[in-house]
Amino acid sequence: MNITPPYGYEEIVPLSAEHRVTLPDAALVPPVFRGMMVIPLSYSEFAVAGHDYPMVFVSGDQGKSAAVMAVVGLEQQQNLFVTAGQSWDATVYLPAYVRRYPFCMTRVNVDGTEQAERIACVEKRAISVDGQALHDAEGKPTPAWEARRKLLFEFEADLARTEALCRMVVELGLLEPFTMQATPSAGAPLSLAGMYRVQEQKLAGLAADKLKELVNNGVLPRLYAHLMSMPNFNRLLARRATRAAGATARQG
Repeated sequence: MNITPPYGYEEIVPLSAEHRVTLPDAALVPPVFRGMMVIPLSYSEFAVAGHDYPMVFVSGDQGKSAAVMAVVGLEQQQNLFVTAGQSWDATVYLPAYVRRYPFCMTRVNVDGTEQAERIACVEKRAISVDGQALHDAEGKPTPAWEARRKLLFEFEADLARTEALCRMVVELGLLEPFTMQATPSAGAPLSLAGMYRVQEQKLAGLAADKLKELVNNGVLPRLYAHLMSMPNFNRLLARRATRAAGATARQG
C-alpha cells in the first residue's frame, strides 16, 4: 500500500482510534505553512478567499490539468500573511487547507492501482504518546476530533467539486499562462511565473449552452471571483513593502 502525502505534508499514515496526536496551537501557524507561497483552495472558498488573495490556477503538465491556489507570497519560502508572532493575519481569511492540518484525506494505491475510497490520515510526525486522544475508551470520537473530522470531510467533498471545476475549465480551453511582473519602489524587480488565469474573452464567447451549464452548476460566479481577485497582487506588493520597511526600521 502506497500513500502519497498532499502538497506540503511530509509523511502521512492512516489515522486509527489508538493514535494520540499533537494538535497545533490554534494561535500559531504550523511551521510547514510559514514558508509556503501558495495555498490550495476549495470550491466554497472562492468568494471569501478572493477578497484577500490572488486566486490562480497552477498546472504541472502545461495546462492539461489544473488546481486552484491562493498566492500568499511573491518569493520562494515566503508567506506574507504570517505575522512576526507566527500567527496568521487575523484580518484575512484563513484557508481550510491550513485549518485541517495535521489531518487530510487521501486515496490509496494498492499494487499500483488507485483505490476509489479515501481514508482519513494524519501527519506521522504529529503522532506522539504525549499527544491528545481523539477517541475515548469505547472508541467513540472526542469533541476535539468531531470538529476536525467535520472540517476534514466537508473540505474533501469541496475539493472534489474544485477538481470538477478545473476539469471543465481545461476542457473548455479557458486557461492561459501569465506572469506577474512588478518593479517595487525598493529592491530588485519581481517576476512570478508558472500561473494560469481564465481568458475572459474566451469565457464570454462560449456557446450559450456551455455558459448556461457553468451558471447552473455554480462554476461561472467562481470564475469571475478568480478574475476579480487578480488586483490582489497589488495588495501583496504593498504587504511586502510594509514588511520590508518594518524589517529595515528594526535593523536601524
